[in-house]
Amino acid sequence: MHNQRILVTGGAGFVGSHLCDRLLETGAEVLCVDNYYTGSRLNVAQNLANPRFELLRHDVTMPLYVEVDQIYNLACPASPVHYQFDPVQTTKTSVHGAINMLGLAKRVKAKILQASTSEVYGDPTIHPQVESYWGNVNPIGIRSCYDEGKRCAETLFFDYWRQHKLRIKVARIFNTYGPRMHPNDGRVVSNFIVQALRGEDITLYGDGNQTRSFCYVDDLVDGLMRLMNTGDEVTGPINLGNPVEFTMKQLADLVLELTGSRSGLVHRPLPSDDPRQRQPDITLAKEILDWTPTAPLKVGLMKTIEYFDGLLKAA
Repeated sequence: MHNQRILVTGGAGFVGSHLCDRLLETGAEVLCVDNYYTGSRLNVAQNLANPRFELLRHDVTMPLYVEVDQIYNLACPASPVHYQFDPVQTTKTSVHGAINMLGLAKRVKAKILQASTSEVYGDPTIHPQVESYWGNVNPIGIRSCYDEGKRCAETLFFDYWRQHKLRIKVARIFNTYGPRMHPNDGRVVSNFIVQALRGEDITLYGDGNQTRSFCYVDDLVDGLMRLMNTGDEVTGPINLGNPVEFTMKQLADLVLELTGSRSGLVHRPLPSDDPRQRQPDITLAKEILDWTPTAPLKVGLMKTIEYFDGLLKAA
């Protein structure tokens, strides 16, 4: 990676900022692009003095003219609270953003990775989810701006690969957590931790038996970098996530145990189109990338709790 110039869109966000950190550690030059809709300069403040790091405020729905060797396209709000706030803009970010970044990659002959999502599978009818599954997505629901935007982005990536021989990589990211998550993003891990630390009741939607699989952010970043640095014959899509499955009730109980909180549990109706099950089949990631998540949920949660505890005390 030494002397490689690498663009990370959404680089000041939760996952993007951790990716920037790791890329700098390899000796790469990093151009971090973000419009700060959900990202923050604070997430990359530790890199601002690094001469190999550059921060640019820019919206990927507008063209970008730079010279780079690799592009990680992570720009898009990824939590329901944020992507449903302005659903039209969310779709534009996924679709126009993909078109602009693919156009840039074509012009400068860069390798480009798309941060897709497990949400392309919708509310799955097969379990666990494999990359060959086409999904069960509601095209007109309140989550469609994100789900269908990401599906369209994947379409664009593979059309550029077929039509222009572009070197593409597509990662389907499952639930990821860790420090620098937005405290008000509505995701289950941040919700539970913040509520527990504040002594508020923890909100369980539905009966609490719906499942998710939680991947610590360091593991995910390792998977993204491994995928980017595969040979040109590897395009993906490849699932990146932790296959160990937990119910929401199990997660809530573990957060209460680790925080020592006396918060209670309250149940609310299940949101529209909320998937009942999420578990990645990571056979391809194991075979092609030699990648398997290593951080146990308890260890990752402790680091995340420590981060949020500091954030809440500083506020």
